[in-house]
Amino acid sequence: MSHPDWTSRTELLLGREKLDKLKKAHVLVVGLGGVGAYAAESICRAGIGKMTIVDGDVVNPSNLNRQLIALNSTIGESKSDVLSGRLKDINPDLELSVHNIFLRDEETIKLLEAVHYDYVIDAIDTLSPKVYLLYHALQKGYKVVSSMGAGGKMDPTKIHISDISKSSVCRLARTVRKRLGKMGIRKGITVVYSTEEAAEHAIIGSSEEQNKNSTVGTISYMPAVFGCFVASVVIRDLSESEL
Repeated sequence: MSHPDWTSRTELLLGREKLDKLKKAHVLVVGLGGVGAYAAESICRAGIGKMTIVDGDVVNPSNLNRQLIALNSTIGESKSDVLSGRLKDINPDLELSVHNIFLRDEETIKLLEAVHYDYVIDAIDTLSPKVYLLYHALQKGYKVVSSMGAGGKMDPTKIHISDISKSSVCRLARTVRKRLGKMGIRKGITVVYSTEEAAEHAIIGSSEEQNKNSTVGTISYMPAVFGCFVASVVIRDLSESEL
């Protein structure tokens, strides 16, 4: 059962008009790990009316140190299914579409063309699908915010929000910039990134998780803060936009 006054504190801050804009908006979230799940839950709690969430992975024991949906009781379960249950428990009236897939190639284009999104959140860990999503979302004129690397870092005061063309230090951001540059994209994507140098000792060259080439040490709060920064971009922009 939905409680009619559950958004009252948000309305007190934003006002009715801006809250109504959020209720009309549709946000796509791709990648529901450490960053993506926190971003998705934050925008859900802010009153977004429609969401599409995408992730083909399951909860692993190594996720317990940082991921919102990772509990001993959810190990082995689909991340998209676990998160969809949380989101609907927060707001039963949320219009939610769930895709339990690893997004790549033609599936990316199909998803972007299925409906109109007011915002696209990229929280993908793997480089090629990440760049592919960013490129095609931008080609379709979508507003996009992308999370860069939260791993190997501990200082939340060094997290920044900027256009990708102005990002610095972050290795993932540098690689994404190069890949997109070769495709003719040099700006127009908002990124959340850190200027803290990743600890070299925290990176190893293999991963137990599907679709990953390396494992990076992480601390509990950094992916969560990245996710909150991502959500803030979406909420602040959509509440001011003409939808």
